[in-house]
Amino acid sequence: MSDNWWRDAVVYQIYPRSFADGNGDGTGDLIGARQKLPYLAELGVDAIWLSPFYTSPLADGGYDVSDYRDVDPRFGTLGDFDALVEQAHALGIRVIVDIVPNHSSSAHPWFQEALAGKNRDRYIFRDAPNDWESIFGGPAWTQVSDGQWYLHLFDPEQPDLNWENPEVRAEFVDIIRFWLDRGVDGFRIDVAHGMIKADGLPDVGARDGRQVELLGHEPLPYFDQDGVHEIYREWRPILDSYGAIGVAEAWVESPQRLARYIGSDELHQAFNFDFMMAEFDAKSFRGIIDKSLAEADLVGAPTTWVLSNHDRYRHVTRYDSLAKAKAGTLLMLALPGSAYLYNGEELGLDEVLDLPDELREDPAFKRTGESRDGCRVPIPWGTGDLAWTNPWLPQPERWNALTAQAQENDPASTLNFYRAALKLRRGFNGPLHWLNAPDGVLAFKRGDRTVVVNISEQDYPLTGEILLASGPLSTDGSLPPNTAAWTKP
Repeated sequence: MSDNWWRDAVVYQIYPRSFADGNGDGTGDLIGARQKLPYLAELGVDAIWLSPFYTSPLADGGYDVSDYRDVDPRFGTLGDFDALVEQAHALGIRVIVDIVPNHSSSAHPWFQEALAGKNRDRYIFRDAPNDWESIFGGPAWTQVSDGQWYLHLFDPEQPDLNWENPEVRAEFVDIIRFWLDRGVDGFRIDVAHGMIKADGLPDVGARDGRQVELLGHEPLPYFDQDGVHEIYREWRPILDSYGAIGVAEAWVESPQRLARYIGSDELHQAFNFDFMMAEFDAKSFRGIIDKSLAEADLVGAPTTWVLSNHDRYRHVTRYDSLAKAKAGTLLMLALPGSAYLYNGEELGLDEVLDLPDELREDPAFKRTGESRDGCRVPIPWGTGDLAWTNPWLPQPERWNALTAQAQENDPASTLNFYRAALKLRRGFNGPLHWLNAPDGVLAFKRGDRTVVVNISEQDYPLTGEILLASGPLSTDGSLPPNTAAWTKP
């Protein structure tokens, strides 16, 4: 495997609780994930990214970690993890794991010590709160029994760690080495822009509406502070010594700010959330692609493209149709750089919007009414031995036609469309060169391949050999609206 595998890799995100259930208890686990590795190898992915599987009360889907060096019993054991890594590597699949450094669980031994009045400097305590708000709604401060307040930019069960404390920095260096020694190939860094807060914790000030969204559009004293880059400059030599990578989840105000996280002395990649948040519109896509490629070129790192993940509605629903979602997928997979897929998108799954309120677990739901549970419903494998037993969130009946079992032998299925796309994607090379096209149409070349995405209201003529299209062509061979195609001379 090449040391530069990550520069054009396709990475498949596994949300362990919802991916595959290996022991029949209704919760996905590492045994189930390992059992599905041959499926992922056939799909054609280069790596998997495991969302948190660490010991956790699951107050926020595992992003509240109480033990960073162990597997939660609901997901398996360290032995199960080691077996997964070994089999993935045997199949040529790399393994990236989440790391959650901005905050721990309130059940973490460190925070329990802090509540008892010991070593509070590992977290951010103060005698009076400022005006900061939680991402999940409401104040970002909770008062403890002796009158002090602690900071939690997310749920009260996720207290923010104090990265000005050298003990915190040393602890995470040790955690990183622990998992690298177990064979992981990299880390996806949760809230990578959040660990350092502005000196003095200044107020944000009056704002219209909510103070903050995770996708930042303006400076905030608790996100994207310059000091965060010192952390990554410390981590990079460690990652390099293992041949591993770091990927930032950084919601910042501009591509220029995002580019600061990547480069030869910091992280290897940062998620391109602007692309995920783009409208299904040719002008919107074109502007974001151009800006993203230009900023990535400044630091010599590839852009990372993504359309769906565990925090946003699935793109079938955001784009209002499977046809548009498949066209967007062909656009994404043809762009220079790496691409991240979210488990189940290869089946064409939509967002489950009608979950009963009493089953929703997203901590933001009770504060804002917003819920990410709909993109976390366990993905459908099929009937019989493939079926889930009492899944932790119910699967909608409409998904019965979308199971992997139902799509396996259907050449027109979304699953086989993804398989074909990932195989053909390996034939793309070189930079992107835009071609002249009418309004509403995106057209570009990479090497000897041409990509056309028709978001206009008219059919668009195609030339050359059709390698793959996201939907049926018109009777005259032209590309209908809301369809994409890859061609070559």
